[in-house]
Amino acid sequence: MAEAGTVSGATHNDMPTRTQQIGFIAAVFGMFMAILDIQIVASSLNEIQAGLSASPEQVSWIQTSYLIAEIVMIPLSGMLARIFSTRVVLTVSALGFTVASLGCALSTSLEALIVLRAVQGFMGGAMIPLTQAVSFSIFPRRKMGSIQAVIGLVATMAPSIGPTVGGYLTEYFSWHWLFLANLIPGIIVATLVWRNLDIDQGDRALLKRLDTLGLSLMAIFLGSLEYVLEEGPGDDWFSDTGILLWTIVCALSCIGFFWRVLTTDNPIVDLRVFKNRNFALGALVGFWLGVVLYGLVYLVPLFLGTIRGFSSLQIGEVMFVAGVAMFLMAPLSGKLSDLIDLRLMMFIGLVLTGLGTGMNAHLTSGSGYDEFFWPQVVRGVGQILVLLSVSRLAMGLLAPKEIGNASGLFNVMRNLGGAVGLALIDTVRDMREDYHWNQMISSIDLGQQAVVDQLYSYQLSFQSLDDAWRAGVGMIAQRISTQAEVLAFDNIFLWLGAVYVIGSVVAFAFRKPESAKDAEDGGAH
Repeated sequence: MAEAGTVSGATHNDMPTRTQQIGFIAAVFGMFMAILDIQIVASSLNEIQAGLSASPEQVSWIQTSYLIAEIVMIPLSGMLARIFSTRVVLTVSALGFTVASLGCALSTSLEALIVLRAVQGFMGGAMIPLTQAVSFSIFPRRKMGSIQAVIGLVATMAPSIGPTVGGYLTEYFSWHWLFLANLIPGIIVATLVWRNLDIDQGDRALLKRLDTLGLSLMAIFLGSLEYVLEEGPGDDWFSDTGILLWTIVCALSCIGFFWRVLTTDNPIVDLRVFKNRNFALGALVGFWLGVVLYGLVYLVPLFLGTIRGFSSLQIGEVMFVAGVAMFLMAPLSGKLSDLIDLRLMMFIGLVLTGLGTGMNAHLTSGSGYDEFFWPQVVRGVGQILVLLSVSRLAMGLLAPKEIGNASGLFNVMRNLGGAVGLALIDTVRDMREDYHWNQMISSIDLGQQAVVDQLYSYQLSFQSLDDAWRAGVGMIAQRISTQAEVLAFDNIFLWLGAVYVIGSVVAFAFRKPESAKDAEDGGAH
């Protein structure tokens, strides 16, 4: 019997069996589904809101509940795999995700949909880190370039094309198909994983030593943190009593969680892996990548929906460009990672990600597909280069028994980066919009001929109304508001891009990776 957490039937110098490869492909597809469903509802919230008679504030919980549950499960998955085995956890996760998807599709109330989305996120969360852990466990180091290219492609492309897939399904069918589309693939994934991915044995004795206090503190800490970051911008942060209370809960549970994991003999997650310099830096870059990966998947549709009034389908067509760029770049980036220093590859990826983001710093109220095309291409190429290189640098040379735990922590950092990024983007956007409004409204002077002419033009348009002058002033105010919004978006794109370009030097703080031959020789350390 293989020891829990170690691979049976394969060594680090041998390719996995065909059976294991089939199981791995199924796990990758399950990971794709779990990540895709984070954003698949992004471009269809208006339709879901109308279908369930919900308010905009309520419907946002369809995404928030998924993210909170997922971020709790991700670090827990490594411990569950050690207890029950990787195969059991992945299979149960796929089945649970599928059943919850069916429940979401059949929901007739917003409350039921939110609860089932939380179940869906919790079950799907395990598939993300465990699939990555399996890749490092069963494949030899010499194949890591191409294997991590696939993992990187899934992790970056899935959230990018989520709004596209959701837009098409909603446009041509109904929002229920956002969830019904998971049923057949979910059953196939569960079946193939169960039959083909028997790579380790669980140790049920660990269940008796499960740190339930640490688990509770972790769930409260991560869940409340995600809630505060998601809801804070919309509720004006600490001026809202609920946000303030949950922030206090988050801070206290954070202190308790770190005290527990650093003092107990069997912590729910092992933070000692952060002593590894490359992993610590890799987790930081992963956090950083999450800001742009999830932040821009939110920001671009928000611009196209609020400024241009694009439909779900039109937004999806714009977002699809980045997905295609990643898909085409993935095979090349996998080969490239075996030929050049991974640190240089990360540096190039960070620069391209920053440049692609900064290219959208000159948007206007008329910007659309053409203005987003090349920035999406450049960003897509940069993101796949960064994610592939950082995952190999962070985890490529860890001991096999550390991979499951490290993968969970790495993915949590990326998701937290996304949550922090969304909160910062919303907060900064509101602040810059107010700033630009105040700057422009002061220049509206009835002593200026251009203002008088524009106001007169609007009055002619509204001459059938009782107060055409007031209607004209309202139109001018609306134009200023729109321009203030556009300038706020431009500021965010510029600042995000600059941070990535300037911060790209962090790539050279990593220790130089070993050569492929050295990695092969030392893979079983």
